Amino acid sequence: MTDSVPRPPSAPSLCCAILARNVYKHIGDCVQSCAFADRVVVFDTQSSDGTVAAARAAGAEVIDIEFVNFSMARNTALSTITEEWVFFVDADERVTPELAAEVQQVIRRGDVDGWWVPRYNHIVGHVMRGTGWYPDCQLRLLRRQRAHYDPEREVHEIAIIDGTEDTLTQHLVHYNYDTWAQFHAKQRRYTAFEAATLRSEGVSAHPRHLIIRPLQAFVRRFITWKGYRDGWRGLQLSLIMAGYELLKYWWLLRPESRQVTKA
Repeated sequence: MTDSVPRPPSAPSLCCAILARNVYKHIGDCVQSCAFADRVVVFDTQSSDGTVAAARAAGAEVIDIEFVNFSMARNTALSTITEEWVFFVDADERVTPELAAEVQQVIRRGDVDGWWVPRYNHIVGHVMRGTGWYPDCQLRLLRRQRAHYDPEREVHEIAIIDGTEDTLTQHLVHYNYDTWAQFHAKQRRYTAFEAATLRSEGVSAHPRHLIIRPLQAFVRRFITWKGYRDGWRGLQLSLIMAGYELLKYWWLLRPESRQVTKA
């Protein structure tokens, strides 16, 4: 694969790893944005929409893996890749040329083992400036032998680094949600998962939480996380996410959760 940004001969080896399932719309552009790496590998979990063919056409190697949860999938990638550094990129993300150049520069340093990467999130046509979606740093650039993931953490997985960490200045571009239907479908899944997790941990709700928790969520997103910087979109999303906080505690108040111990 031809590097879009030349890498000095002395630089450590780098692999961009992409987890994928039915992301035909995104995979080609994602792979091409990773062309600066020595190797681009798509770890596919039973796609049926042409993702595999599109990834190969864009120049990536494809490895089929079984999907249990995201942490285990990333651990599988870490155990399969042989390069010294791994840069995890999601299929709906793009690596800008500026970020590619910075990645190639920092992996030559010997004092940092994991790099956080800020993201620009696109939500239904708006690039977020706050509201919990900016800077949205993700721990993605890892010295392979110093990193692993907790296999018990099913979603929102974070790498565990045996070493030092730092933050890059350049950004990933993340195309989160194209439509509100897509946004709400994912938020309902996240909310159900969070409610089930709280219940399994012995947490129950009180009716007052139906007022307190949504209010706290709104203040956190619109004020603490600077949702006001996103104007009316920040206000809209802060109210929507407060509504999902209400839904989470409403689900916790259902009869099947009443017998657990209150936190």
